[in-house]
Amino acid sequence: MNYYSPTEAAKAFGLSSIDKSKRSFPEFALMAFLGGAFIAFGGLLTVMVAGGMPGVQFANPGIVKFVAGALFPVGLIMVSVTGVDLFTSDCAGLIFPLRQKEISTGKVIQLLIISYLFNFFGSQLIAFVLSANVGLLDNEPWRSYLHNLAEHKVYQNFMPVFLKGIGANWLVCLGMFMGYTAKDIAGKAIAIWIPVMLFVTLGYEHSIANMFFIPAAIYSGADISWMDFLLKNLLPATLGNLVGGMIMVGWAYGWLFLKKNNKERFNK
Repeated sequence: MNYYSPTEAAKAFGLSSIDKSKRSFPEFALMAFLGGAFIAFGGLLTVMVAGGMPGVQFANPGIVKFVAGALFPVGLIMVSVTGVDLFTSDCAGLIFPLRQKEISTGKVIQLLIISYLFNFFGSQLIAFVLSANVGLLDNEPWRSYLHNLAEHKVYQNFMPVFLKGIGANWLVCLGMFMGYTAKDIAGKAIAIWIPVMLFVTLGYEHSIANMFFIPAAIYSGADISWMDFLLKNLLPATLGNLVGGMIMVGWAYGWLFLKKNNKERFNK
């Protein structure tokens, strides 16, 4: 076959998580910092291209949604190809060795917390220093596009954001899982692109992406408070991402392909 089987992909996903668990704190923190920055670069790209299409937005808003969906996955592709770290994909990846009792629950929690924090720091480098601080978001139509996007994300009820968070990380982790089936970079990029394009086009809520979009809007003058961002979007999106990644991919694919009575396949 010109691709790896789901069992082989689950094995590779799990082994990459074990490798992360053995990293020193500075190494893993840097990996997470870079992961947050790469996702933010993907977010910035979508704003600069999709946000520069106001005429199309008015006449054919679905096309603009698809353009954003088509461009955003470059961030996750960079994360995957360069081997850095992303909280949302860890939600699935860490479950594989946890099921096999090759990593402890405490270690999983520790890694998720470090990843989340340093993803945030990395995303702020792009949101503030390399976006708002250099004037990329000062002019129209990009400023209005970003502000409208961020306000729509923040001013929703808790449950819709939570459910959209499940959908987002189900698809993001599926993309990472599918990426592990590829035997070359082109195949990896295509495998990741498909489900990530889907989640962005559908408007689901990805906590790390929102660490770019909403702070970038705040830095450029949007009428959004940090408290509203944290409580009305980031909290429910993060909880949904945990469920989507851990249950819909980590638990589901671990149960399907890495059952304890099939552990020898994991160790081949």
